[in-house]
Amino acid sequence: MVEVSAGPCGQMALTLRISEIFASLQGESTRVGLPTVFVRLTGCPLRCTWCDTTYAFRDGHSLTVQAVLDEVARHALHHVCVTGGEPLAQAACGALLTALCDAGYSVSLETSGALDISAVDPRVSRIVDLKAPGSGEVSRNHLPNIDQLTPHDEVKIVLASAADYQWAREQIAHWRLTGRCPVLLSPVSGELEPGQLADWIVRDKLAVRFQLQLHKILWHDARGR
Repeated sequence: MVEVSAGPCGQMALTLRISEIFASLQGESTRVGLPTVFVRLTGCPLRCTWCDTTYAFRDGHSLTVQAVLDEVARHALHHVCVTGGEPLAQAACGALLTALCDAGYSVSLETSGALDISAVDPRVSRIVDLKAPGSGEVSRNHLPNIDQLTPHDEVKIVLASAADYQWAREQIAHWRLTGRCPVLLSPVSGELEPGQLADWIVRDKLAVRFQLQLHKILWHDARGR
């Protein structure tokens, strides 16, 4: 692995609250199925009704950016996903993302879409949620993020109902999302039948990617996202 310099202002010594660091298969996004190291940061300002990582809202342990890099390197994988919680809620997240890129990793960021993504290192693939009404957090969407999206990024919309799907269709058309970056639609487990969502996408000829959470199919838990 490429060595990382200390960087300006001692950024490698900055600390973050970490929920867990582990290796698994990527369960979502266009990187699905790739062996990946997940760095899950603690804390989230949102409370989505379907959240499956509520354990990351609190606790965790403090690690410096350098300590996180050391733990990531131990797994010897090329792909790294920084997730949460909401990772951008921690001020040192940006320094961590840049350090991971500098170290030669292929880095993705899973973010709720409620916080500004403009300062994220452009080498990072930003997987940005667009919260549908069924999440209970539709008002938290930071819509200026849409203009920041590039083909290197992705938009993920999690859907709990037919009403959520109709809302998603309207947003995709209004913001011309599929012309900006890949768009991924996912059903909420236990609330929207996956085959139904697949049928709607095919019927409406949406230029989106249907996805299921691979980790839940394999392990029936939250590993891999």
